[in-house]
Amino acid sequence: MTTIFVYNTLTRSVEPIVTAIPNTVRMFVCGPTVYDFAHLGHAKTYTQFDFIARYLRFRGYQVTYLQNITDVDDKIIRRAAERGIPSNVLAEEYERYYREDMMALHNTSVDIYARAHDYMDGIVSQVERLIDRGYAYQTSDGYYFDTKCFSDYGKLSRRSEVLPEDAVSRIDENPEKHNPGDFCLWKLQKPGEPFWETKLGSGRPGWHIEDTAITEHHFGPQYDIHGGAIDLIFPHHEAEIAQMEAASGLKPLVRYWLHTGFLNTKSQKMSKSLGNFVTIRDLLKELNYRVLRFYFLSHHYRNSMELGPEMLEQARSSLERIDIFVGTVRPDVDDVENEEIVREFRDKFFARLDQDFDTPVALSYLYEFIKDQNRRNQPGKRVYELLQNINAIFDFISFEHELLDEEIERQIVLRSELRSQKRFAEADAVRDRLVSQGIILEDGGNGVRWRRRL
Repeated sequence: MTTIFVYNTLTRSVEPIVTAIPNTVRMFVCGPTVYDFAHLGHAKTYTQFDFIARYLRFRGYQVTYLQNITDVDDKIIRRAAERGIPSNVLAEEYERYYREDMMALHNTSVDIYARAHDYMDGIVSQVERLIDRGYAYQTSDGYYFDTKCFSDYGKLSRRSEVLPEDAVSRIDENPEKHNPGDFCLWKLQKPGEPFWETKLGSGRPGWHIEDTAITEHHFGPQYDIHGGAIDLIFPHHEAEIAQMEAASGLKPLVRYWLHTGFLNTKSQKMSKSLGNFVTIRDLLKELNYRVLRFYFLSHHYRNSMELGPEMLEQARSSLERIDIFVGTVRPDVDDVENEEIVREFRDKFFARLDQDFDTPVALSYLYEFIKDQNRRNQPGKRVYELLQNINAIFDFISFEHELLDEEIERQIVLRSELRSQKRFAEADAVRDRLVSQGIILEDGGNGVRWRRRL
């Protein structure tokens, strides 16, 4: 089994992945709160974790990728009230949109989407255990976790106070709290809000407890990898650690914590609260999903990125360089002279990805390889198989031109014949027809190349 190294937010160091069950990875990533359309900040995080799951599988790990769907939450209740519909109807609608967006981005690695409302028994069980162990207390509006009773609170973030960049929308305000940072585990019923009848009283869960109930159900009290965006480190991920480790008496809850950087627009984090977001579905109306995947995966998952038309245009141009090269590859040609070259590149490329999924450096190696191949003879089946392996994890390379080779080649021959007969208007009409079908012709000294427009 290949050793993969990751940067662990918990230890602030790069560590080899050593899983509790050999060759098996149990990975949980915080999913969306389904009260609105998913935006490009979500697309960045979920595309990059889709890549991580694909790569772990490519390297031989048996991966179970679990993602929650927060379908019980204050934001959902408020939005449903604004629209005059039940909160569960709103949540179902936006979950459907979210999953459509993920499919449109080719984010297909999730094995289990877990809706919070399906785990009420586990949620109640965790709260009861926290009460019994002295970590939770009751107020007039619900049950809260006492952060002062958990000595490790803050070990992930190295702090216990809220900062401006935190996802603080679920900081529960209540003058009865023992400590300012205490968070709600169970909210007692309020008029007009959804509720469940339980031993804790009629009510609904707090935000943080949903995730640990879900992961405990599927993975038990300890598992391998937890992922999410960097703004969830505090208080959300800190709260998850406190809840589960306090309830179970076991630690660590998670061996490796992985966090994605922000997607910024004009140097501000893209978020719904700031109103500076672009939805996934709106952008995909005018941009091929492959460009967006390339854009996200050409940056390291831990780094923040700036979003703007010029960045997307640069990504489009860079991806076209790969497309042009793919158009020169002949899978029916036995390029035996490439065998050693391909093997050396393959080892170098994937060894780089073994180092905390370093996609930008690995892709720089790919461009070097393409440049070298363009100076050599016809790339054939060995290069083709290599590109297929790369695309199995990146999923932004198009091999679609193979299906249209015969017809396109006929049109190119026809155009050449028309030009040789000085029938230029008719030749231009052939070219225009191809362009209208998304096929770009490039005349050069070695003949005509074609590629699919992105």
